[in-house]
Amino acid sequence: MTAPVALSCGEPSGVGPELAARAWSALRESLPFVLIGDPAHLPPGTPVALIDNLSHAPEAARNALPVLRHDFPGDLTPGKPNPDHAQSVIDVIARGVDLVRSGQACALCTAPIHKKALQDGAGFAHPGHTEYLAALAGVDRVVMMLASPALRIVPTTIHIPLAQVPTALTTDLLRDTLRITHQALIRDFGLPAPRISVAGLNPHAGEGGAMGREEIEIIAPLLEQMRAEGMDLQGPMSADTMFHDRARARYDAAVCMYHDQALIPIKTLDFDRGVNITLGLPFIRTSPDHGTALDIAGQGIARPDSMIEALKMAQTMGVARASAP
Repeated sequence: MTAPVALSCGEPSGVGPELAARAWSALRESLPFVLIGDPAHLPPGTPVALIDNLSHAPEAARNALPVLRHDFPGDLTPGKPNPDHAQSVIDVIARGVDLVRSGQACALCTAPIHKKALQDGAGFAHPGHTEYLAALAGVDRVVMMLASPALRIVPTTIHIPLAQVPTALTTDLLRDTLRITHQALIRDFGLPAPRISVAGLNPHAGEGGAMGREEIEIIAPLLEQMRAEGMDLQGPMSADTMFHDRARARYDAAVCMYHDQALIPIKTLDFDRGVNITLGLPFIRTSPDHGTALDIAGQGIARPDSMIEALKMAQTMGVARASAP
């Protein structure tokens, strides 16, 4: 039997607790997962099964949300992060990583955190969730993928100003991004010969150098080199023609050069079901593609679609990695 997915609670004053409850209500024993967190943070009336062994999750999930208890100090007010909670949020993430790396969970799904709350309350030293996970895993470079039933897409550069992208886009960075993506498509998505479409940086993929030379000097030579190594790579492609239905049918994942070039297509095609996946870790990590939504926390109106898809993706990828050669 496949081990369950571990779900870290994230920022408890955000929408994480209510989405965990709604995800359990939708999935129950069809996809058992274990919430790591304080059961007192769940919406009133949520059926809870406290467990101390993740192997009990499938049976417990039939009638209640399985919870691996992690008590938090201080009070909870939806929409208002409590600095006293910060260290517990960090500890829950580390606990989730330990469960996955020990094989007790098949994958880690992380509810959103509030980075400023962690910095203010616990001196959180990492730029974000992903960097903390990479540090726990001892990994130098990871890749962010956004995935939905409509599209899998990877930005090569992520949270930097657009003006810095041409300098940040190096041969080494793009090579690592393509290799990590290629390996993940084989190992975690079960695609033995993945097809990857690679966008250019400039309009019309530079139009032969008339609109920029990054395609000529960086992207095209690297793609040619990696094709010679056996990778199925298309490009550099003009980004404005990569995402219509017929184009998407020709590849398994797209690699883009910067944040908005990658995220605008997937959020336009499938806004509510996008899943954030961290590739390159020694374990599976997924997350819903949204933040803590403090402005609507506790109101019961947050949509659970992305959380449900993140849990489904975590299980699917966890099973694929476990059975990979």
